[in-house]
Amino acid sequence: ELALLESVDMGKPFTDALAVDLRVTVQALDFYAEAVDKQYDEVAPTGRDVLATVTREPLGVVGAVVPWNFPLMMAVWKIAPALAVGNAVVLKPAEQSPLTALRFAELATEAGVPDGILNVVTGFGPTAGAALGLHPDVDAITFTGSGEVGRLFMQYAAQSNLKQVSLELGGKSPQIVLPDAPDLAAVAKAVAGGIFFNQGEVCSAGSRLLVHRSVKDELLDLVVEEAGRTAVGDPLDPRTGVGALVEEKHLERVLGHVQGAVEDGAQALLGGSRVLTETGGCYVEPTVLDRVDPGMRIAQREVFGPVLAVIDFEDAEEAVRIANGTDYGLAASVWTRDLSTAHRMSRAVRAGTVWVNCFDDSDITVPFGGYAQSGFGRDKSLHALDKYTQLKTTWIKL
Repeated sequence: ELALLESVDMGKPFTDALAVDLRVTVQALDFYAEAVDKQYDEVAPTGRDVLATVTREPLGVVGAVVPWNFPLMMAVWKIAPALAVGNAVVLKPAEQSPLTALRFAELATEAGVPDGILNVVTGFGPTAGAALGLHPDVDAITFTGSGEVGRLFMQYAAQSNLKQVSLELGGKSPQIVLPDAPDLAAVAKAVAGGIFFNQGEVCSAGSRLLVHRSVKDELLDLVVEEAGRTAVGDPLDPRTGVGALVEEKHLERVLGHVQGAVEDGAQALLGGSRVLTETGGCYVEPTVLDRVDPGMRIAQREVFGPVLAVIDFEDAEEAVRIANGTDYGLAASVWTRDLSTAHRMSRAVRAGTVWVNCFDDSDITVPFGGYAQSGFGRDKSLHALDKYTQLKTTWIKL
């Protein structure tokens, strides 16, 4: 039921909503339920005439504002740890995708969550979102979305009660393919999946393919072949690999990025157009843009659609410079057989997650978040609990 609501609300394939979004949602609820009684407070190593304890306390009221690309999963990444440590939560879903948040709140009530502990407020950002950001009784804001709105929440905090703010913002994640990559067919599959999954509407999508010149042509042929096997269509059709973009305005934005890239000198190897126009849906075919220069707009700006920008490089040092040459630092991947190269490049690339010989592998036990303008604070793992607690020192003279 929840997967179906997710699919009809924002356009992702139902099979993905069920296999990915709901699986991860349940995993997050289980994990933080288990974590509740396994977080220990501290006794400081003071002198024998003193007892000093350090205890975690809930912040109070947490405002959680989530995006439309993974509506329920992102909400639960924030709700579960916030509730686990004793806060109340006010959730504002994106105006494009409120259905699963409302149903989740109904299910929480049925499950016995007391009134007032989990609240859902629908509405638009400039009204409902701003109200949460400015409210003096909201003690923290946790936000996933655009950098533009993230900056607004920091302004709201400064204008109100200096509430804590944690932000998970955009990305321009590179997949770096070195000449000794272990299996180009496997790389091509990961590259295609990394940008076309969820219609490319993923903050950590591998939207830049950085590939060594010696293997570029072979890899691009394989990527285009993989993309050609990715069916665009009705989100409720189990054969669909790429569903509909969330709304008309976003579709126009994605196509505008593609048009701008071609005007800047990029070459469209595949796609770049709206398809299935007879349905009235917002469908864009998988797109591969070659001959992209690192300074082009398409290499710097987040598209948030099924659009891959291909950039070649000569050596590992150049690849790292290109990878780090944007305002973002959310995720990256490195493909190489050499263990030393993998370690060196993983350390050199400034990103919150670096995958080696894979892409988008994850688990609730590891943190997720970014560097630079990809935000600060972490979702997932035990580290997420830090966002929703404050430390109290109690000093007792014996």
